[in-house]
Amino acid sequence: MQRLYRKRIVLGVGGGIAAYKSAELVRRLRDHGAEVRVVMTQGGREFITPLTLQALSGHPVHLDLLDPAAEAAMGHIELARWADLVLIAPATADLMARLAQGVANDLLTTVVLATNAPVALAPAMNQAMWADPATQANREQLRARGIRLFGPGSGSQACGDIGMGRMLEAEELARAAADCFETGMLTGKHLLITAGPTQENIDPVRYITNHSSGKMGFALAEAAAEAGARVTLVTGPVFLPTPDRVQRIDVVSARDMLAACEAAMPCDILIAAAAVADYRPEVVAPHKLKKDPSTGDGLLLQMVRNPDILATLAGRADRPFCVGFAAETENLLEYAARKLRDKNLDLIVANDVANPSIGFNSEDNAVSVIDRQQHETRFGQASKGHIARALVAFIAERYKES
Repeated sequence: MQRLYRKRIVLGVGGGIAAYKSAELVRRLRDHGAEVRVVMTQGGREFITPLTLQALSGHPVHLDLLDPAAEAAMGHIELARWADLVLIAPATADLMARLAQGVANDLLTTVVLATNAPVALAPAMNQAMWADPATQANREQLRARGIRLFGPGSGSQACGDIGMGRMLEAEELARAAADCFETGMLTGKHLLITAGPTQENIDPVRYITNHSSGKMGFALAEAAAEAGARVTLVTGPVFLPTPDRVQRIDVVSARDMLAACEAAMPCDILIAAAAVADYRPEVVAPHKLKKDPSTGDGLLLQMVRNPDILATLAGRADRPFCVGFAAETENLLEYAARKLRDKNLDLIVANDVANPSIGFNSEDNAVSVIDRQQHETRFGQASKGHIARALVAFIAERYKES
């Protein structure tokens, strides 16, 4: 169940008696490390209060599509982008019908249409409603679109009937949600991923670095592990927890990172997401540099080039499938395409770090991937976790084609 750790889950609560189980579901998801935002339909509010789910989730419950307060903070588009998974529990026959037809007449159905995240439904209704041909047709239509259905189960129902239609229990749903993040597309493959900044010492006190937080690289490592890969994560100095099932190697400088990467070879796929310092001071002072009044206010440092980690690994005889990152503030695609060519890469991921909503230290990202034929594939703004899973799926597909 570690697969739920730090996952962002939008929980939709429909208007059925099984809504009382949603409270326990929120608790189970949070117990396994997920962050939960709740969206309720008007019918859902008739069975359980928003205050209950707010207390359990730790966040205000989202209720209305046309809520000015919600739009100012996290409207339906922001909520859709935020999600790693949209789980609707309970999903009534009416909700299933509206989703099958693409209706977006409340906040929950609008979020489903607007999200790029996986969507899962936990059906809950009377056994006759579940068996009705219209509901079964809607079920098949939703499945054909890639929407997952968790259940329903069989047993006694609130109306006194016995049969299919019961919503699964909270722990069963939590396990099913965790399984959404296990793909197996990279089973048996070794991925080497670099993340974070490097630090280049000036003296024992000072160093040169950059603003990279490592969040994107760590999200890629987590997504690769979920895809079944054996993952080696070589990271510069960051303050992030190690993803489950990932071997982490901490380094400081660019030369440290190169040495760690070479020691981890061979690998099948290299994803170089680290922001490696291009230069380092030629000489590291053995003691703290003091201000010298005779030299005025300036300090001159002679800088030398650091080794190019990505180009070095891409030039090896046992060269892996190489994916680079280009974090740029201008001429994004032009500079990325040049880096792809100059470093002999298979793919390059370009992102605009001048945009504060998707730059260093942000929770979201938006990227373009360029291949050797200069074809561009865009991934719109979403959480870094969602972008990472989409990128890993894309990279896995291209790797298999290579």
